[in-house]
Amino acid sequence: MSAATLPPGIEIPPGLAVAATQPDILSNVKPKRGFIGFLRRYPTIAIGGGLLLMMLAIAVFAPYFWTVDPTALAPARRTREPSAMYWFGTDMLGRDVYSRVLYGSRVSLLVGASVAICASIIGLTIGLLSGFNRIADSIIMRIMDGMMSIPSILLAIALMALTRGSVQNVILAITIAEIPRVSRLVRGVVLSLREQPYVEAAVASGTRTIVIIFKHILPNTLAPLTVQATYICAAAMITEAILSFIGAGTPPIIPSWGNIMAEGRALWQVKPYIVFFPAVFLSITVLAVNLLGDGLRDAIDPRLAKRL
Repeated sequence: MSAATLPPGIEIPPGLAVAATQPDILSNVKPKRGFIGFLRRYPTIAIGGGLLLMMLAIAVFAPYFWTVDPTALAPARRTREPSAMYWFGTDMLGRDVYSRVLYGSRVSLLVGASVAICASIIGLTIGLLSGFNRIADSIIMRIMDGMMSIPSILLAIALMALTRGSVQNVILAITIAEIPRVSRLVRGVVLSLREQPYVEAAVASGTRTIVIIFKHILPNTLAPLTVQATYICAAAMITEAILSFIGAGTPPIIPSWGNIMAEGRALWQVKPYIVFFPAVFLSITVLAVNLLGDGLRDAIDPRLAKRL
């Protein structure tokens, strides 16, 4: 230390050299707090969450965004180009594409959220059971492997062929197709957690299995399950659009992005706006959910966190 920093009453002996005070190489890092700090730490969560909230607001408050009845037919005004009167133009039956796109967001978001919640709950139950019971694991996982051998879209089409077209049946079909992936994820997490010392100590102390599952295993599966649920939500919206596009999803009387694109594909070369606008809204929504999932993965897993 230098002479200026010596405590009072202490003198430097003659002939003793004292190094001068060196400036700090690294300045103290003050973590940002509040909303700005959150944006800097997790930009993907902020961007994805903001876009998703915007789409939710559009779906909930669609009647207040200068829309009209999305099912109202007006043959005299069919295939009108986008203009100040018809912002997204009209389709071949004279229906306002802008109103149909905004109301169609309700179907896609409802299907995505419902499938993510239902598939996560059922897959979590199956994964916990398979991870702790070897006999059940050998039976259940073979069934899950058989279901995963079929592409999810083909399985959903086959299930929809057995029922009539409705939003509820679409949710059911996509949920059944997504359950194996969730159950396999949870089973893998449970198998790794079973070998942890704190679980082995709980077993050795005579703790009941149901207590071990709910106290030690279940809380540690929620983080990866939450991230997986976001990807399931995005995949479910795309699958619903595919089913509706090929005529195996929601009925044509219910406006959805897949139905709108299916009705406009015949006029794609001359009236591309009928397909373009619902496709853009679908892409933005799926992008928002995927960004949110990536941000949650980075925030939950400390190995991927990009912060000091």
